[in-house]
Amino acid sequence: MLCYKPALPLLLFLPAAIPSVCAQDIVGQWQGTLQSDHSRRIVLNVSRDSTGKLQAYFVPIDQSPDHAPATVVSMSHGEVDASAGGESYHGKLSGDGRRITGTWTEGSSQSPLDFQRATEDTSWLTKSKIQLITVASGVSLEVIDWGGSGVPLIFLAGLGNTAHVFDNFAPKFVPKYHAYGITRRGFGASSTPAPDDSNYTADQLGDDVRKVMDVLGLKKPVLIGHSIGGEELSSVGSRYPDRVAGLIYLDAGYFYALYSPDSSDRELDVKDLKSALNTYLTAQSGSDLKSVIDSTANVLSEIRLVQRHLETFQRQLALLPSPPNSGKMPEAPFAPSAIIRGEQKYTNIQVPILTIFASPHANPSLAQMPEDKRKESIALDEQESTAQAKAFAQLKSAKVVMLPNANHFVFVSNEQEVEKNVQDFLATLNASDN
Repeated sequence: MLCYKPALPLLLFLPAAIPSVCAQDIVGQWQGTLQSDHSRRIVLNVSRDSTGKLQAYFVPIDQSPDHAPATVVSMSHGEVDASAGGESYHGKLSGDGRRITGTWTEGSSQSPLDFQRATEDTSWLTKSKIQLITVASGVSLEVIDWGGSGVPLIFLAGLGNTAHVFDNFAPKFVPKYHAYGITRRGFGASSTPAPDDSNYTADQLGDDVRKVMDVLGLKKPVLIGHSIGGEELSSVGSRYPDRVAGLIYLDAGYFYALYSPDSSDRELDVKDLKSALNTYLTAQSGSDLKSVIDSTANVLSEIRLVQRHLETFQRQLALLPSPPNSGKMPEAPFAPSAIIRGEQKYTNIQVPILTIFASPHANPSLAQMPEDKRKESIALDEQESTAQAKAFAQLKSAKVVMLPNANHFVFVSNEQEVEKNVQDFLATLNASDN
């Protein structure tokens, strides 16, 4: 917003004119400390989209550096309103435009929260450059540049997160390395194309990463992914091994990253069963005997895999607490659902790999379980991670690290251990290049 200086005579009669005009622009970064039983800092980033409409993100930096988009943000007569999920904020902008005094609401709980306008020097956020890079027609991705030099590192977040989840971790590798982050399509400031059969496949997401590499001119980067980000690592690493120097899986080495019959995946195996049944039904009409026998054996094999998954899934469901009210599972947002439907099988990845597993995962809710259910839940958790660790260990290029009782966000719960393992792995890549 432009702030025009009135002529001097007008200033004599309207001394508050300049600040009141400028004060109506809330675009920028605001930060404040929530005054509750557990005080925590919150950053509010406000901007305008291409149409001039206000948009905002909340960043609960003491819990996570991730950016939570506000579904509603408005300002009228100095009154500011913003909401994200089940949380909301209502405040009053000060006359000089430097402060918002208001209340933060979570469910039925309300707590005072006053925001101060931040400057580049006072900002609580990690210093970085952000740009939107076009990767396909109508699709642009948010790309963060944390700076640095040397070998490029590209950080990819888990399902539901943006690249800002690495705002605290990625800069630890600067300035020796050049750190970037990509927010995948469907999340944060990146575009959200329709959830059809092609827009969110694992290879499409991998191609998005490759396109960013091309646009930025990044040569042989190391890809570092958390959780579902592992499928993008495997997509790029298996199809374009010469384009990357290495892959680092942060509790991301599960079935979507490396398929193993010993652990496999319900979604992928159900797809294969459907395909095997179609082949079997086709083979029954006018096919030779060998084709019928082969298709029948394939169906039986897939049925056994799916049955094993359903039995394990049934055990997992039995361990969950009953949902409130109805027994219906909550409906998932379409982007995560489309990504899950778009999972693919990766079985051969011939590039240097570091994969870090949390096994078993730290889970505070286990303390509320009866002893028998708690033990079974831990056993199922370890069973899955151990099977995947063995699958990765069979790759000649892979190093596997197990972190007992770590959080799924291993780079947060076990930050120093993970940083050391990553630094050591990167050093081996540098040594092999020299």
